[in-house]
Amino acid sequence: MSGENAGKKRVVLAYSGGLDTSTILVWLIEQGYEVVAYLANIGQEEDFDAVREKAVKFGALKMVILDLRKEFVEEFIWPAIQANATYEDRYLLGTSLARPLITRGMVQVAKDEGAHYVTHGATGKGNDQIRFELGAYALHPGIEVISPWRQPEFYNRFKGRTDLFEYAKHHGIPLPVTLKSPWSMDANLMHISYESGVLEDPDHHAPDDLFQMTTDPEKAPDKADVIEIEFKKGVPVCVTNSAESVKHTEPLDIFVYLNKVGGRHGIGRVDLVENRFIGMKSRGIYETPGGTILIAAHTDIEVFTMDREMRKIKRTLDVQFGDQVYKGFWFSPECEFTRFCINKSQEHVEGVVTLKLFKGGVYILGRRSPLSLYNRELVSMNVQGDYEPHEAGGFIKINALRLREYARLRQKLKE
Repeated sequence: MSGENAGKKRVVLAYSGGLDTSTILVWLIEQGYEVVAYLANIGQEEDFDAVREKAVKFGALKMVILDLRKEFVEEFIWPAIQANATYEDRYLLGTSLARPLITRGMVQVAKDEGAHYVTHGATGKGNDQIRFELGAYALHPGIEVISPWRQPEFYNRFKGRTDLFEYAKHHGIPLPVTLKSPWSMDANLMHISYESGVLEDPDHHAPDDLFQMTTDPEKAPDKADVIEIEFKKGVPVCVTNSAESVKHTEPLDIFVYLNKVGGRHGIGRVDLVENRFIGMKSRGIYETPGGTILIAAHTDIEVFTMDREMRKIKRTLDVQFGDQVYKGFWFSPECEFTRFCINKSQEHVEGVVTLKLFKGGVYILGRRSPLSLYNRELVSMNVQGDYEPHEAGGFIKINALRLREYARLRQKLKE
């Protein structure tokens, strides 16, 4: 360490200003650490000046805030759209995709500040501890990670959120949540997730005031929005809403607009129970309006332009990608290889999809592409085209061969 912090341990804390990290900041200082607070701007609604002021007021050596919104869209969300990425078929990975980006920034701050330690507020039961720490070790093999929620001196002192509130109250730390609504919320450009508190009962319906990113579909506008999304190499390059005279071509602007229009129509709400990597099931509620629209549109243009057998292989990679990202292996060799292969598959995924957005639904109206594998003359009921119908008989007989043999065997066993 430099002479400035000689004799002290310097740690970079991934700091949000919420209950857990506010407590951890003060607790780390009590343990003799110098704390550099770090916050990634990845599109969450936040008063960044207030967070900076709060961190410094309660003892942080300094506060580093990085604007990573552009990188989030182009380097993390776009690959997920190319992969139609989900975990267990429904979760669109909003938190999972943000963690490697946040970790990359945290490690860079640690290098810049001469810190030998990084730390976070993730609990000892969740996925985020794995995502942060696998990413940190992959990017900086010599780093040491402090995980307060896994240290007995911390979790024996703070057995739950009530203890954290009492500690915060004692130290005069203002907090954005109360014990009356103590569910945990994680927000970024791609989504908002909710868990914990009353939501730990998987049959407890989400409170009406929980959702912040999307309108209740029942209260959404009675008039639909019709938009066009253009793709090149499997990523969005333009979104148009002619009725509103809207056209965006920059990645961040495209995604922000889709969140806005999708949220207005109540699109992207999911309530599910998922299997955490660490081995337990958890209930989560998610709002992902822009991501929901894009995956619907991308899936459509991909089927339109990609060979059938190629897409079968690509879809197995999609599932692998979702699993790798969820479990924190973004920086692993296997995930790097998976992303490379998926990106290669997208070379000819190009065209425009027209969609209607209405009361929670995303409806495909049409699509067009100069690289389409759709041959209207070949498929038409009114034109024979370059196809001999009688040849289908041989095709069917060849495919029926194994079925007939299987039936023969079963009949033989019954005799």
